[in-house]
Amino acid sequence: MMLSHALSSLEAYVLYYSQIELPVLKGTVRSLAQLREKEDTVNGREIAAIVLQDPLMTLKVLAYLEQHRGKRQNNDITTIGHAIMMLGITPFFEKFSDMPLVEDQLKAYPKALLGVLRVIARSRSAARYARDWAAIRHDMDVDEITVATLLHECTEILSWVFAPEMALKVRELVTTHKGMRTAAAQMQVFGCTAHELQLGLAKAWKLPDLLVSLMSAKDHENPRLKTVQLALNLARHAQNGWDDPALPDDYTAISELLHMSHENVLLRIGAPLPSAVEEAEDAGGADDSVTPPAA
Repeated sequence: MMLSHALSSLEAYVLYYSQIELPVLKGTVRSLAQLREKEDTVNGREIAAIVLQDPLMTLKVLAYLEQHRGKRQNNDITTIGHAIMMLGITPFFEKFSDMPLVEDQLKAYPKALLGVLRVIARSRSAARYARDWAAIRHDMDVDEITVATLLHECTEILSWVFAPEMALKVRELVTTHKGMRTAAAQMQVFGCTAHELQLGLAKAWKLPDLLVSLMSAKDHENPRLKTVQLALNLARHAQNGWDDPALPDDYTAISELLHMSHENVLLRIGAPLPSAVEEAEDAGGADDSVTPPAA
């Protein structure tokens, strides 16, 4: 089940990942089991809230729906709420009742487990940012933006889960070679980038074209695509701490997207205001109370 060396081609990775059963977080299984105990009164919104805390569970549900879509299903399923409605509460619990766990998969790789949990936390933060900004912009479908942002890091998550030693090597390369981009490290270790694999897997799993376009957006002026990308950037940089040098540019871009003042952006995302940072520095060190948003 584990990859310890690079496969021969991008197609080989797509074939490998498309044939394995995706694991989910232990907390996801526990929370769904608790909901199932009150199945007669639970609603789709409650289930969706749990699913959307776990990128792999989100991917698992959408991929299942697309691979088992009926002949009369003309529209793509792009949100978890819609997916659960299509499945039905009881069939959902029956289908997703016995799932492998990320924690079991990585029991022998504690550093990789920490690595994947860090990426999942970042994905959650990015999805929350994107959802909030989409609502501010009165986006046509806030849930689509949320799902696309949450799924953006799925191939990196998969690399931690199924190729932990290789994923650790990527992190080591980026850490020890200052200025080395993650994509370059991925190419060196895996022979392809996470972005390339993401596109290949999206096609193999038959994910909706709309989600794929939102997940793949880079440097695009379309407000929906820009919302996803800026949320991902902010989550990645904020995870390094609020003193990350890339954050001021993020704040400026977010201000322009939302037509919001710089100070209101900081308040909205929970970042420290400049005065708070200056006071902490004047006191002789960082303010321990100022931390990035919790996962």
